[in-house]
Amino acid sequence: MARVSSRESRRWAACGRGTLVALCVLAAVLNDAAHQGRYLAAVTATALVCGAALLVPRLRWPAAPVLVTVATAWWGSLLLPMLAVALYDLAVNRRARIAVGCAVAALGANLFSYRATSLWTGQAYASTVFLPVLAVLVGLWLGSRRRLLQALAADVDHLRIEAQLREEAARIAERSRIAAEMHDVLAHRLSLIALHTGVLATKSDTLPAPVTERLALLRTTSVEALTDLRDVLGVLRDHDATPTSAALTPMMREVGELADEARAAGQHIELTTDGLPEQAPTTHRLAVYRIVQEALTNARKHAAGAPVTVRIDYGPPATLVEATNPPGTPRTDTVGSGYGLVGLRERVTALGGHLNSGPAGAGAWRLAARIPHPAGIEQNGTRT
Repeated sequence: MARVSSRESRRWAACGRGTLVALCVLAAVLNDAAHQGRYLAAVTATALVCGAALLVPRLRWPAAPVLVTVATAWWGSLLLPMLAVALYDLAVNRRARIAVGCAVAALGANLFSYRATSLWTGQAYASTVFLPVLAVLVGLWLGSRRRLLQALAADVDHLRIEAQLREEAARIAERSRIAAEMHDVLAHRLSLIALHTGVLATKSDTLPAPVTERLALLRTTSVEALTDLRDVLGVLRDHDATPTSAALTPMMREVGELADEARAAGQHIELTTDGLPEQAPTTHRLAVYRIVQEALTNARKHAAGAPVTVRIDYGPPATLVEATNPPGTPRTDTVGSGYGLVGLRERVTALGGHLNSGPAGAGAWRLAARIPHPAGIEQNGTRT
């Protein structure tokens, strides 16, 4: 849309410039005719050549200023409007000194040129000085304004691209966080499988031979799977994070512990939970933990002192989580990336759910998500 608007602006500017130059050519011909038309053909040819030089982009520098300066130096007031256009172009393009030089050369040489249309007659003194000066001043002002707008447009594009890169970085960071969390979860469960099969394998003398073989195969497979998992997903860990980071070990902590920590820090939390966490898949429990963590963090930053109400429902057919807080006092001593919600939305969307965040009326803020359970989860929370 911005490109179309810029193209339209350039098209209208070209039309306006063409109309202005055409009027200058016509004025030169008519003014010469008013002066008995003695050199009408020569003036017309000169005006057309100068007009073409002003309209063709490749000739605007340096051909157009030279041609118009020489023509104005000879024909005087007949081509003074074209000189103003040429001076304007020079001033717009940061060639103010050259514009002044062209004006001085044209006005000075006109003292010894065609007398009938000289710039130095009593009636032409005002326009002789005023029009070139006005052209240069207007060119300087519009050139500065144009460069300022271009700089602002470049800054806007830079900020837009930076915002896009930050959002993409937040999404990638959240995907890496999910992979690291699932590494923890799967590694824990595979370790349990390997442990229990190892214990059973120690009692192989009391078990049938086929069962013993199956247990050995299961233990070997679980150990190999655990090794492969560490090789593939272990590189996604944040090596700078501490081992006790809550972001990497949410499975070992529930939302209740997170709320208790917030209360201990002075935050007012009202937590309501329906159903058991075991009714929801592990990925849902990790997402709920992250959503509540983000909601409490945002409340501390943007609504200090305001109570936070958190409602969680783990039961099928979907995991629901909602956190709301009334308006409070924004804090100025905290600085965040501002892209936490982008990562949460990436996580929830990857699970087939949707995340809503925004005002909830009367200055309140609401963060809510709905994540549908997989088709293999029954109403009692067991897999079929």
